[in-house]
Amino acid sequence: MNYPIPSSSQEVVALRQQPVDDELIAAAIAGVIYVARSQGQTLQDLTAEVMADDRLLDADLRRWLSDIVSQAWDQLA
Repeated sequence: MNYPIPSSSQEVVALRQQPVDDELIAAAIAGVIYVARSQGQTLQDLTAEVMADDRLLDADLRRWLSDIVSQAWDQLA
């Protein structure tokens, strides 16, 4: 992977400076999971945040992303 897994919220936000590709997205998801765990959040907490209504993703995409986050959570355990 060309991007290290972010270990803080600031490092996740800093990824915005990079061109978007599959590896960047994977690093961002892994970083979000790492930060959530370090803050004592559960998978259920994180998926609830992903599923929260927003203007960026429709319901189908939020469900898809929630599934990806759940799979990554298990893989990074």
